[in-house]
Amino acid sequence: MQRFQCYIDGEFSDGEARFESIDPATGTAWAEMPEAREADVDRAVEAAHNALYVGPWSKLTATQRGKLLYKLADLVAENAQRLAELETRDTGKIIRETSAQIAYVAEYYRYYAGIADKIEGSYLPIDKPDMDVWLRREPIGVVAMVVPWNSQLFLSAVKIGPALAAGCTMVVKASEDGPAPLLEFARLIDRAGFPAGVVNIITGFGPSCGAALSRHPKVDHIAFTGGPETARHVVRNSAENLASTSLELGGKSPFIVFADADLESAANAQVAGIFAATGQSCVAGSRLIIERSVKARFLEILKAKAEAVRIGSPLDMATEVGPLATRRQRDHIDALVERSLAAGAKLVTGGSAPDGAGYYYLPSILDCDGSASPSLEEEFFGPVLSALSFETEAEALALANDTRYGLAAGLFTRDLTRAHRLMKGIRAGIVWVNTYRAVSPIAPFGGFGLSGHGREGGMAAALDYTRTKTVWLRTSDEPIPDPFVMR
Repeated sequence: MQRFQCYIDGEFSDGEARFESIDPATGTAWAEMPEAREADVDRAVEAAHNALYVGPWSKLTATQRGKLLYKLADLVAENAQRLAELETRDTGKIIRETSAQIAYVAEYYRYYAGIADKIEGSYLPIDKPDMDVWLRREPIGVVAMVVPWNSQLFLSAVKIGPALAAGCTMVVKASEDGPAPLLEFARLIDRAGFPAGVVNIITGFGPSCGAALSRHPKVDHIAFTGGPETARHVVRNSAENLASTSLELGGKSPFIVFADADLESAANAQVAGIFAATGQSCVAGSRLIIERSVKARFLEILKAKAEAVRIGSPLDMATEVGPLATRRQRDHIDALVERSLAAGAKLVTGGSAPDGAGYYYLPSILDCDGSASPSLEEEFFGPVLSALSFETEAEALALANDTRYGLAAGLFTRDLTRAHRLMKGIRAGIVWVNTYRAVSPIAPFGGFGLSGHGREGGMAAALDYTRTKTVWLRTSDEPIPDPFVMR
């Protein structure tokens, strides 16, 4: 079995214990991982704190930080295939997706490399004579980053990139479910030449690692991606250190299709939006909201596409849908589908695991019209689509907003005035019109409601890793009058 280590204070080391990582395609162990516990967490946070306040990191100019990020971007691009293979092996995400995504991850580091020396303060035209006042933007401090198992290298890049550009140091906790790609990424951090302690990468379990990290007294900010329930624990832990938080959580994203849309194009986008990454995406378009007059036709198109999907080894470039990351995830999906069918949903296709080893689940479609299906409210995080129909634009908007989440939405129509009306009315942090799952380092993403707060991507993310300091400078040479002498 392959063996991985934590990266703390510029050195690779074992955690207090070790655990086996499971290959989702076979259900068997393939690697040994370090299990960081409280002592390891403390060592990593201390290293980040010292690197920020004592070590050379704070003495580097913003331009020098940017050059290190450019070097890291080049290393990610050069090693993209190795990283992709590790992510596929450890999480089951198919190689055709990990290869493309990780190659693009390099662009996020290049973008933030360019931003590093463009984070500016400002001069205030203060209302008092003989005073110069300006705002400085300084690093927010030591950042705890908690990253889930799906798309680890992408979801860490949107945190690590802006935080490094802003001058922060960090401890990154890779998910215990599939940490291999992030632990390997630590080697690139080391090769890029970042000073010891600037980036520390560990993995471990929630109670013994995640909790210790999120409540550590020297953590200043927590950047978390995951589910709302775990986020509540993170927020409770942050009461111990009063760290600020940014939370990128789940979604039940509406995918709205009007009768005037290009149905073939919309169907392709819907398949990408729910079956790509085996549905294990926070922006998965899991709620199809289709105009009633074209519902039957559209479901026929989707059914044919779902049943034609090639399921197989995630390391095979021909595979289109791979396994789920864990057995418990497959069991959760299976149970939720059964509950939805019992509540009146009708199975269009799928609805079960195929025969054979591994944590696979068939691409599935549920027709939920007229039912109280829990699939309309609960996040599957798997390849299951729930369909509803509507008659009017107002009904479509009401269905789209009938959720506690608000991360993303898709809208397919040729009527641009309708698109503008709905775009403003949909309560979500991202609205894709006649496309889906498009991302760029230039464009922020994040959600409303149970989908969290804060934004990742764009200049906004870099500014979120800073805090302002107000500096007052008296410019008069006259002595300050004695405040207790009456005049």
